[in-house]
Amino acid sequence: MAKKQTAGRDMLGDFAPQFAALNDDVLFGEVWSKENELSAHDRSLITIASIISAGNLEQLDAHLKIGKKNGITKDEIVAEITHLSFYAGWPKAWSAFNRAKEIWKED
Repeated sequence: MAKKQTAGRDMLGDFAPQFAALNDDVLFGEVWSKENELSAHDRSLITIASIISAGNLEQLDAHLKIGKKNGITKDEIVAEITHLSFYAGWPKAWSAFNRAKEIWKED
């Protein structure tokens, strides 16, 4: 079982407690924990693709790190971002590659 998520409470608990609880308890506690439906690896690939496509790059670093912990390899992230570049846009891919390059720099 995955480690209990507390990022919502840690970062927004005092300011937006309901949102923080939904983030930690529902999104990560219930949705992400259903590994019999989708593995954490696959959920990470899907989440990263969604973040890149929407251009929500502020959230990308955290999810790239989670994805790496969930077993996404350098080759997989490169293939994913390359594929997305044609659907989500070249500039978004450049931005994503710059972030991914830092996270997988040791691989």
